[in-house]
Amino acid sequence: MAAKKAEQALVDQWRDILALHARTQCELDRALHGHGLCASDFEVIDVLSGDSCAYRVQEIAERVHLSQSALSRLIARLEKDGLVDRAMCAEDRRGVRVALTDKGRALHGEVLPVQRAVLTKMLAG
Repeated sequence: MAAKKAEQALVDQWRDILALHARTQCELDRALHGHGLCASDFEVIDVLSGDSCAYRVQEIAERVHLSQSALSRLIARLEKDGLVDRAMCAEDRRGVRVALTDKGRALHGEVLPVQRAVLTKMLAG
């Protein structure tokens, strides 16, 4: 009986985590929509805003939770919007490097406080 309760508590905790993630993702999508972004777009832009000037697609994929094909489509859309540039990787011609453009960096600076405010609201307490 105690094992069953412990197992149910574990399942309940997992479902609470999933529910919090879903609510936070929806809230981020709503808050970022006015800036022409969704939560996944922002995550990629946020990764690209880091110390390195360009990241390989595989490096981005390790930091955001998207499939390789979904990430490729997202990067193509961000490139079309003028937020990122893609170029062949100098060290490995099979690889692609992605970097923020000036427009992408400016948008990141504008939207960062919005994203952080949503995270604070949804995850505090």
